[in-house]
Amino acid sequence: MASAPPVRRTSSGQPPSLREHSLVPVGMATILPEAARQVRHLEAELLASCHRFGYDEIILPTFEYLDVLAPGLEPTLLENSYKIVDRTTGRILLLRPDVTAQIARSVAMGMVGTRFPLRLSYRATVFRYEPEHAGRDREIFQVGAELIGADDASADSEIIILLIECLRQVGLRSFKISLGHVGFFKGLLIRAGLSPEGQKRAEHAAARRDLPRLGEILSQERVTKRSAHRILDVLELCGQAEVLSKGRTLAKGERPLVQALDRLENVYQLLCATGFQETVLLDLGEFRGFDYYDGIVFDVFTEGIGVELGGGGRYDQLIGRFGRNLPSTGFALTVDRLFRGLSLPDRTKSVGPNILVVAPRGLSTQLVSVAQRLRQAGIRTVQQAVDPSGRDLVDVAVKTGLEANIGTIIVVGVDRSKPEQVVVLHPGDGRGVAGSPGRAHLRKRMVSIAGLIASLRADLEGTV
Repeated sequence: MASAPPVRRTSSGQPPSLREHSLVPVGMATILPEAARQVRHLEAELLASCHRFGYDEIILPTFEYLDVLAPGLEPTLLENSYKIVDRTTGRILLLRPDVTAQIARSVAMGMVGTRFPLRLSYRATVFRYEPEHAGRDREIFQVGAELIGADDASADSEIIILLIECLRQVGLRSFKISLGHVGFFKGLLIRAGLSPEGQKRAEHAAARRDLPRLGEILSQERVTKRSAHRILDVLELCGQAEVLSKGRTLAKGERPLVQALDRLENVYQLLCATGFQETVLLDLGEFRGFDYYDGIVFDVFTEGIGVELGGGGRYDQLIGRFGRNLPSTGFALTVDRLFRGLSLPDRTKSVGPNILVVAPRGLSTQLVSVAQRLRQAGIRTVQQAVDPSGRDLVDVAVKTGLEANIGTIIVVGVDRSKPEQVVVLHPGDGRGVAGSPGRAHLRKRMVSIAGLIASLRADLEGTV
């Protein structure tokens, strides 16, 4: 067990002394040496999991200019941000309230490059004002990841699988992922005829699971009792695959609602096919508190902690507030919530060289399955769904590998008559594979999925 959690001064806890009470701001942390070592180890393990999935760490500024970052922040968050005046320019500075908006701004400015998809990870502290009675911290330690430039069910499932593997890596064994799609709940509100302002207030109430407040808002907006009951019932509609059937009944064939359910079902099926059925719960009322989420969303919970450990989702329009839209998804974990009662591992796993797994978009299940098999073997693996569009699949895979600067490529679906086999392209002795110039330095062979790990280890001469 973690022996020394962060010491925070809050309105509900007694500080060690009156002197500390007068010196330590409410909601801010003092992490003592033993706990600090464990927290840093925890952060390192989380980032190592991200690295194994192909995510590179980015370090962001603690301060941002208010006028620059404001387009990516909702009004409530801006109101609860800490602000100071820059003595040099006279402009207003924000003490970082949200990392995702910072990353969106950085990507839109071209600071991270223009080769997509981008896979970024981070550890950072965010600062948000919360009233003392709210029982929330004002200084929040986070580790997170963002996948930018990919928009399909395999990308949504990748970020959720990464979250699951992060939690397993640090020793958390019992937890649940609550998975939903904000488009479904928003669609119900639109169908009920709420005003834009009423819809925003209803969304905030839904994010807090405040059913009485949501009922008041629906009544104020003169929503029919039948529609109001349906909206309120959705917030308690949680379970396995049967939830989707109930959702389709509520959708009544309306295109936006059906599309949201279709995407949710695709992601759920991919997660189940990868072995996470017992970990994931469908929740049609899942609705995170940030207004930039516009697709698949999720939270993670564990017993003994009354709030979520973290969560995330899809935000395809956020980067467009700073430039052009780019499909994106990500998550953030609150480190000190994870820290509570967590047994931290003493070992570090070896990380192998980069491997890229490529499959046509129609083979998402196989793509995710093969990539996950490699990661579980401790191999740093990136997955990519591609659209050959009549071109040779191996050529497309080689081009994708060259763009990502990854030499070892596994191609799924080259021979549809042999679904149990994949093509391995591996740096060789120069004899290469006939065809496109990109293949000149690669050896090609067909390998069974069952024997893939042993074959790669042999190729890499024990470096994996």
